[in-house]
Amino acid sequence: MERSADAESSVQQSPVQQSPLEQAPEAQSADGEFPTSGLEESLAGVIAERVREFRLKHGWTVGRLAEICGLSKSMLSKIENAQTSPSLATLARLSEALAVPVTAFFRGLSEEQDVILVKAGAGLDIQHRNSERGHRYQTLGTMRSPQDSLEPMLVTLTARTDAFPLYQHAGTELIFMITGKMEYCYGTTRYLLEAGDTLQFVGEVAHGPGELISLPVQFLAVKSRGSRG
Repeated sequence: MERSADAESSVQQSPVQQSPLEQAPEAQSADGEFPTSGLEESLAGVIAERVREFRLKHGWTVGRLAEICGLSKSMLSKIENAQTSPSLATLARLSEALAVPVTAFFRGLSEEQDVILVKAGAGLDIQHRNSERGHRYQTLGTMRSPQDSLEPMLVTLTARTDAFPLYQHAGTELIFMITGKMEYCYGTTRYLLEAGDTLQFVGEVAHGPGELISLPVQFLAVKSRGSRG
């Protein structure tokens, strides 16, 4: 894979973040949460179980946790009853209050399966801070086994923004470019990616889109969290 002219230059990006996992809005409520439907119900159900589990471990009432998180009691009750899908900001508040990582809320989401079929256009939208600026993230299902997991996501970028967050995660990742042209940042290196190009890398190094050269940009990102041993 070719590197762009400034391949060894330092990458100016916003702080490293964990990969987003949050539901796309259909009709956002005043509290910033989203009603559930279809595939979102299973996600909301798992989050509801985990929030209730962690709250009870602390011996807190719904009202007490709501007060600590700065949420309304009614909204927290809806979350615990799987009547709404919490935003990433809300999950971050709950994570801090309950002293658990955000990923803990998704424990038990995916059972082991032999086959997963996601029909065209049926991917589950993931809410991201730039989702309203022409950025769309669609998860295409997660295949898990005792040894590893595969997490494919279709990313469509139709507008430029000032900066993209960089991400770090366990395992490895593969990027396959479908349309457009962009620079993809990996550590302090930038790779020029065009339609048909593939980039594979270790997820522990900070990475993410850099300059969007030709819009729209669409690529498939597949994370594998299996053992590297």
